[in-house]
Amino acid sequence: MDWLEITVKVPTNRCETAAAIANMTVPYGIYIEDYSDLESQAIEIAHIDLIDEQLIAKDRNVALIHIYANKDEDFTGHLEYLKECLTAEKINFEVSFNTVADIDWNEYWKKFFHTKEIGQRLAVVPAWEEYDNLDNRSIIKINPGAAFGTGTHATTSLCLELLEKYIKREDKILDIGCGSGILAIAGALLSEAEAVGADIDEASVKVARENAVMNKADALTQFIHGDLAEKVNGKFNIVCANIVADVIIRLLENVADYMQDGAVLIASGIIDTRAAEVKKAFDDFGFYIIEEITRDNWYAFAIGIKE
Repeated sequence: MDWLEITVKVPTNRCETAAAIANMTVPYGIYIEDYSDLESQAIEIAHIDLIDEQLIAKDRNVALIHIYANKDEDFTGHLEYLKECLTAEKINFEVSFNTVADIDWNEYWKKFFHTKEIGQRLAVVPAWEEYDNLDNRSIIKINPGAAFGTGTHATTSLCLELLEKYIKREDKILDIGCGSGILAIAGALLSEAEAVGADIDEASVKVARENAVMNKADALTQFIHGDLAEKVNGKFNIVCANIVADVIIRLLENVADYMQDGAVLIASGIIDTRAAEVKKAFDDFGFYIIEEITRDNWYAFAIGIKE
């Protein structure tokens, strides 16, 4: 099967932010071409100072983010969402398309995803790896497939750290924009109570359900295909939203409808340049910040409802 290659050209100084947005807004793997520090990276990583002339000739001012999608799938919705988020971040970009021959991407990217211990109680383990659980952690087995959420990205690990801290036994959790299901599954394992995940991408919902079965958490979890929480019923003790700033702000209009008294909203996926704006939105919509943590220019918040 041939694949559709979508290439997004961005300035190198905005590449990290653009790549993180691409990771969260499209349900496909990406790889990045960035030659801005070619010489220093060649010495540091490959321990060589002899570099191919074709690489030296590369434009150092732009980076290329390559996204690969099934050629027969409708990519329009994901692409428009990606463009919307890049525009909101004031990142200049150009998009081009190409067709590439088949390669076993599912096997190729596995070399980059390995076990990660998070906080004091969690370990995220790829489905194909074994883990020697010396600290008696709660193990979350993940096969992300085409869905976002391996625990390796700062936004997800920050969410997991806050989730571990604030969830209590028998707390019900709602994960809005669930991706691979990692947060909902972690919540179910930690609280031994109901966890509901919702995602606008049908493929992500399928992957999340499969991951729940693999973790023997399918009896406690439910995954729903829909926009934000539009198809969700009930109230929850913990609500997670690892999305992007614009969507989190939109979510704040009615997320309190899904929160029990004393509930905590864990919001992540917020780049540092949007943090002040999101904080203001928390206040405007009647929330207050319980805790904020940062990593790699990303923010995550635990917030409550003002009395």
